Amino acid sequence: MPNTKSAEKRVRSNAAKAARNKSIKSRLKTLEKKYLVLVTEGKLDDAKVAYRDVASAFDKAAKVGVIKKEKASRKRSRLQIRLNGAAAPVAPAK
Repeated sequence: MPNTKSAEKRVRSNAAKAARNKSIKSRLKTLEKKYLVLVTEGKLDDAKVAYRDVASAFDKAAKVGVIKKEKASRKRSRLQIRLNGAAAPVAPAK
């Protein structure tokens, strides 16, 4: 139990921030999963649109401090690499 008024306020604000962070992180995971499904199914046009959405969501999450900007950058890069790999023609084996 908090002992002071300021500690009570801190408990309330921490709960509100935790709820916001949880919501944003959940949305990130959902968008990422939808994107990965599209890439693995080979729906590249839909995957490009989904990539824009997920990259934007990662940047917004980093902007408000839910995740670090380096993590957002790393995730975007790895997702783009997957899209590029799926779009590249498969070279015949020699």
